Amino acid sequence: MAASGGGAVNMDPDVALRLFEEGATLVLRGVPRGTELGIDCKSWQVGPRFRGVKMIPPGLHFLHYSSVNSPSCGGEIGPKTGLFLSLKPREILLANWDPKLEDLDFSASKNEEEVSRIRATLQELDPYLGPYPYEVMRKWVSLTDRLNEEVANNLQPLCGRICAFSDVIPETEFRHTKDRAEQPRNDTACQSMREGLDRLPRMKLREGTELRFSVIPKKTYPPGATPAEITQCCMDLSYALETVLENNHELQPLNLLGELQFAFVCFLLGNVYEGFEHWKRLLALLCRSEEAMRKRKELYLGLIAVLYHQLGEIPPDFFVDIVSQSNFLTSTLQDFFQFASGPGVDSTLRKRAEKFKAHVTKKFRWDFDADLDECAPVVVELPEGVTVD
Repeated sequence: MAASGGGAVNMDPDVALRLFEEGATLVLRGVPRGTELGIDCKSWQVGPRFRGVKMIPPGLHFLHYSSVNSPSCGGEIGPKTGLFLSLKPREILLANWDPKLEDLDFSASKNEEEVSRIRATLQELDPYLGPYPYEVMRKWVSLTDRLNEEVANNLQPLCGRICAFSDVIPETEFRHTKDRAEQPRNDTACQSMREGLDRLPRMKLREGTELRFSVIPKKTYPPGATPAEITQCCMDLSYALETVLENNHELQPLNLLGELQFAFVCFLLGNVYEGFEHWKRLLALLCRSEEAMRKRKELYLGLIAVLYHQLGEIPPDFFVDIVSQSNFLTSTLQDFFQFASGPGVDSTLRKRAEKFKAHVTKKFRWDFDADLDECAPVVVELPEGVTVD
């Protein structure tokens, strides 16, 4: 990343001036050369003159980076680390690279004297600061317009870092001989895959490193439900959706869309597989809640807009893998489109869903009208000239 890179070359002069005067600054000292570092939807390899990023539009941003071994040690890229930052106009955030942890330490930002000194010498530092990649700003806003600082802080791990690889530790610390004696022996060959798996120590996430996503209930029906009600609640997940909203987003139900965007960004930019899994679970919950679709028009109008931008960011061949494995996305959206065209759905939502269906059908060439009812009669096209009496 060049300190005076070409990101601002095509920027409108008025916009450039406004960002120069009002934009935030990230001063990142000691980041090793070759480190992969990015903000929002763009990343670079850090060069020898790099000291940070300037002209950052105020608001929520995602900083992400991966340490890289020196060429003499193979040059391998480490797992990605990321964090959401909410930046104020003209704010300066200061961080120092910790070579032992291979991470950024933002504790210097709490030192007001140090920050004031940086502010006073910002003009001298300017040639070493790369400009925010304004060309990706529109894309970033489209992916996070429902995500605010409060939601991001509530979902981010308590440690403040979102890591591509889970930080796991043994459930049992094996401090005592008794603990080690209870572990399966590893001095004989395994007779089966199951035996091999059973020999591995049970692991758990290190406390404070887990993403704090909303818990989606395994039971999708209320206590004391009759068999008929259980069946209905398994077909229409509205009860489970309302439970999630009540437990996590009772005051602001539309914040659930912010959580959907948070999970997607963690996956798309942070390489966090857990983010993708939660995105899928939330999407299935929303798309298969028929009664909620009739009651919560604004939530579902927002969902269509969120999905429109998200599906535009994932390469079509990525969905080929998903479709070949479990057909998750096509079957989920098929249910959504079917419910959206049902009785009692607001006409604006119905029309918007029809337009979205046409867009996705054209973009990915998926047929959402196929196999809606496996019991429907099969229509056979006969050869020309052949008739059935």
